[in-house]
Amino acid sequence: MDWQLSDDVQPASRVPASRLDEALPFGDGGKSRPVPVTGAWRPGDDPGDRRFARIGDIDVEAGGTVTDAVLAFETWGRLNEARDNAVLIAHALTGDSHVRGDAGPGHATAGWWGDVVGPGLAIDTDRHFVVAPNMLGGCQGSTGPASLAADGVEWGSRFPRVTIRDQVEAQRRLADRLGIARWRAVVGGSMGGMHALEWAIAHPERVGSAALLASNAATSADQIAQNSLQIEAVTTDPGWLGGDFYDLPGHAGPARGLALARRMAMLGYRSQHELNERFRREWQSSVDPLAGGRFQVESYLDVHGNRFTRRFDAGSYVRLVDAMSTHDVGRARGGVEAALERVTSPVLVVGISSDRLFPVADQQRLAAGLPSSVSGAEPVVLESGFGHDGFLIETARVGDLLAPLLA
Repeated sequence: MDWQLSDDVQPASRVPASRLDEALPFGDGGKSRPVPVTGAWRPGDDPGDRRFARIGDIDVEAGGTVTDAVLAFETWGRLNEARDNAVLIAHALTGDSHVRGDAGPGHATAGWWGDVVGPGLAIDTDRHFVVAPNMLGGCQGSTGPASLAADGVEWGSRFPRVTIRDQVEAQRRLADRLGIARWRAVVGGSMGGMHALEWAIAHPERVGSAALLASNAATSADQIAQNSLQIEAVTTDPGWLGGDFYDLPGHAGPARGLALARRMAMLGYRSQHELNERFRREWQSSVDPLAGGRFQVESYLDVHGNRFTRRFDAGSYVRLVDAMSTHDVGRARGGVEAALERVTSPVLVVGISSDRLFPVADQQRLAAGLPSSVSGAEPVVLESGFGHDGFLIETARVGDLLAPLLA
């Protein structure tokens, strides 16, 4: 069913009339489905295919400690005797560990890269042991704001700011728990690409190769500005309550703000070309927008914004977007170029021609600065009209790019 597919992996499309109730604004007199206080996975929920690893206390860069941290993760394939066939996949901002598999109990959506990871595919689970963790601060089983702290109350506003480096440290501990001393490859797109790059810089001896898809070395002012508006959309919602909104009976939390943040984000994830070509100025119904009707593109954004509140957590969203804003591999390393020179493994850098969130200039900086870029001083540019989400949608072409790295 359509609702079981991740929004990120589908081309933009008109909202069918049968689903217009999903596009209704909050406070519509009860016509739309009730909104939960959080879309987080929580203890007691069906674990689905998740596994869990306790990784201890993590002292984070910005100050504070995540005590008794847990990472949720999923695996496919088998770790060989030499323990040298493991591949780490790092997910994007609103992704999770469910890279491959059906929707069902424990998993609101089907795997987001099921055409890339699997038997005989680019990341071949017949040959590789694939590990995909939900990042620290996330909301799908790893410790984050919606998780219960030691006192039995949600972390909420007490959950500290985390950085990409903190999240990679959590992943390093997971690797140690699994007995993986060196990854055959670390692969990530968007925010996951930040993790993959940080792995290659901080732990070059533990990375056999890396793939950075639609990512960057340091978040730009333009990207920070967009991120700040999304955070503001959530935190100015009256239901935010300073981040401590989890325990009010019948309370929907900052659902309006979270839905608005998602709608804002999707304008960066998709290209102008895709939205203009698919929606033009078409009406959602026979009612003229001047007479109270809606444009198709408005309903499209509303559906995806409102649906997002049922699978994500507002506290996690704020912390993870902030982690993207603070991303800078050059921090305390002598600058970006000096940091990139630390990388010793082959690195595939892929940009997307129509990406207006992380434009190709970001990948050009990566490729030019990495001593072992497999394409030289210029990145591989995927020609696609889908914008930033192209690495999730153009799976056949992405697979063709990844396969040689793992051959």
